[in-house]
Amino acid sequence: MAWQPPVMIRSSRVTFPKAEIWIPVVTQAPNAAAGKQMNETIKDTVRKLIENQGSLEDPRAEMQGYYEVKTNEKNVLSLSLFNYAYTGGAHGLTLQASLTFDTTSGRSYSLAQLFKPGSPYIRRLSELVKAQIAVRKLEPLQPFESIRPDQDFYVADRSLVIYFQLYELLPYVYGFVYFPISVYEIQDIVNEQGPLGPMLVGD
Repeated sequence: MAWQPPVMIRSSRVTFPKAEIWIPVVTQAPNAAAGKQMNETIKDTVRKLIENQGSLEDPRAEMQGYYEVKTNEKNVLSLSLFNYAYTGGAHGLTLQASLTFDTTSGRSYSLAQLFKPGSPYIRRLSELVKAQIAVRKLEPLQPFESIRPDQDFYVADRSLVIYFQLYELLPYVYGFVYFPISVYEIQDIVNEQGPLGPMLVGD
């Protein structure tokens, strides 16, 4: 695959009553179709996060949306979208959704699509997460057995970062829990045509 420069990201501010949302907009993609597809996927994901937060009818309610770019190189764009909302109760809640794209096609990848078809990626990743839980002496709300087939992830620094939503693995006070896994630990099952493939290649 021919080298392409990183895509450009600009921030778009969207407001509505009690809410301010900052959305990443991809510009200067390798082609217009890829850029359009990535931006539509991003907007759809932001919309779902807003919907999942529920009503802002409480007089004290507020919502803030923002994002972080994790990888923007080697034809791979990986980013996380965050949405914080206070809708009443003891405290607010932050949701996170991540997207990983091939910038030449605009395609977004699921966790399963990062790996060779039929590979035991769930078992392998679960074993690595379980080992980190033990080393870090974390105490899950329930004994950890396995990640979900569609577990949340992003790509950063030649690593696949598996993460868990608030309350999904640990109590709220821990926030999001991240488990970075070097691509070299799983290279035998990586789909080399997917976003992890370029991360295996030295610069």
